[in-house]
Amino acid sequence: MSKIILIGSPNSGKSLLFNRLTGLSQKVANFPGITVDVGSGKLQALPDKTLIDFPGTYSLQAISAEEEVAVDYFERALEDPDVEQVLCVIDATRLEKSLLFTLQVIRDCERNSKKITVLANMMDVLENHDLTLDVEGMSAALHTRVIPISARSGKGIDEVISELSAIACEVREPRAHLVDTPDAILRGEAHKLAHRFGPEGDVLIRTQNRLDNFFLHSLTGGVSFFLIMYLLFQSIFTWAAPVMDAVEGSLAWMADALVPLLGNQVVKDFTSDALFSGIGAFLVFVPQIFVLTFVIGLLEDSGYMARAALICHKPLRLFGLTGKSFIPMLSGVACAIPAIYAARAIDSPRKRVLTYIAIPLMPCSARLPVYTLLIAAFIPAQTALGGLVGLQGLAMFGIYFFGMMTGLLVTGLISRTSEDHHNDLPFVLELPPYRLPGLKPIVRNAWNRSKHFVTKAGKIIFTVTVVIWLLGYFPNYGADLGQSWLGHLGHFIEPVFSPLGLDWRYGVAIFTSFAAREVFVGTLGTIFGIEGADENMVPLVEHIQGSDLALGSGLALLVFFAISLQCVSTLAILAKESASRSLTLKMFVGYFLLAYAAAVVVYQVTGLLVG
Repeated sequence: MSKIILIGSPNSGKSLLFNRLTGLSQKVANFPGITVDVGSGKLQALPDKTLIDFPGTYSLQAISAEEEVAVDYFERALEDPDVEQVLCVIDATRLEKSLLFTLQVIRDCERNSKKITVLANMMDVLENHDLTLDVEGMSAALHTRVIPISARSGKGIDEVISELSAIACEVREPRAHLVDTPDAILRGEAHKLAHRFGPEGDVLIRTQNRLDNFFLHSLTGGVSFFLIMYLLFQSIFTWAAPVMDAVEGSLAWMADALVPLLGNQVVKDFTSDALFSGIGAFLVFVPQIFVLTFVIGLLEDSGYMARAALICHKPLRLFGLTGKSFIPMLSGVACAIPAIYAARAIDSPRKRVLTYIAIPLMPCSARLPVYTLLIAAFIPAQTALGGLVGLQGLAMFGIYFFGMMTGLLVTGLISRTSEDHHNDLPFVLELPPYRLPGLKPIVRNAWNRSKHFVTKAGKIIFTVTVVIWLLGYFPNYGADLGQSWLGHLGHFIEPVFSPLGLDWRYGVAIFTSFAAREVFVGTLGTIFGIEGADENMVPLVEHIQGSDLALGSGLALLVFFAISLQCVSTLAILAKESASRSLTLKMFVGYFLLAYAAAVVVYQVTGLLVG
């Protein structure tokens, strides 16, 4: 099967074009460093051809770990005889920046006798501002075909497909004046080409500057940043609540309809206690994961994320980090694994390691079901301003803020106690143009992220739920949970968690959650389901409220889950990316001890305050 390489600089619309050509749901975001690995997929129109999407890079002289991935794969791919063509995507609105990289790619393609086609993207933006690009003139100057396209609207895609479906042209002989041209001369050539063939006027720059004057202003920029982050966490409750209620009602209806039809008592108890009470309790919180991913996608695709990174650079420097650490850290709010990959874009190795240390304390979506469950159980659902502001939303914002600040304090302490390096690379960040987010790919990505979360976590939760149910149901068939195998195990580990005011049931849930944080909800659902086997399915929140769990214990659980590192997958990826098992082990043990100590303090202080 023939291969086609797709390469381009960050923010050129390359990944969006890849999705349009292949139909795959690769993540698209308007920030350098989001695409951090090589993706591939069959062309929808040409199933016999595979399109390979490389990470965006500004130059073939790699600086960051992310660029090293792109350059290394690209150089090896050019030596692959199955690669028949290279598609180089350029941003027509920022021609000079794109052309330097394009000339480097053309030079390497000619050295390896590979055909290359340049795709001038963002043509819809130029048309909206009555600007033009001399495509024919630039094509003649580059000695390479240039096709004007818009990955967002789909304009020019048919022409690209026709180009790819055509019979391979004759092999191009390398031209000496390009093959041996150094980058310094290519830089000057890119400037000349952009001035000669690019759009005239500074309409786009003026528009961007007007918005930057607001979003990057010392006053309005800080206020808008705080409000945007606050709305991000408020939306988790306000937007997802109707869907959560619908899911909960549907599960209750299914349980009432299905369970009575089952004849065997053991099967009936398993379906009610393990499936609906255990796994069902976890599924209720999936809409919040969708909303969280959707809002982050809007911020990324609009171009605001880069501004947020710039705003955060100065305060993050106080903790030994960089503005580029903000994107991996905020990505960690969705999932720590892609956040660790995104840290490749950080140029400084030292700051990259510090970012690795901070990421596990970012409140990821796996913590979200735990947070939501505990907040709903202990925080009243009071709202103000017509429902725009809620007490539970404030609590969610508070625990998210607590986790992030703890991560910053830890990295700040480590950066000051470890050896300081003065040869770190300077902070350089491209500010992409503001763009209206494409809702379709964002919704699709949020849906896929939620589906992936369910399928990935679902396997673990199902396995743990079945084991918990078997241990809690036998040998007395659920007659006395305390005398079951699970009860004996819980009483054995109860002394570890009793300083937090937690009985053996919560100790078992914490113990199983070390496989994955979200298992905590499924385990509690199974345990309470067994205890209430004679009743209909009742929401887990009501069970917790009826278990006489103290407020101090609930807050201690929130703090414990905010700090502890309870994700096997994150540990595996962290060890691989950092190339240090020692660092991974130290983080796992250190965060557990810190989480336990902080939870004990919170429990004791709350007890003193509320009695």
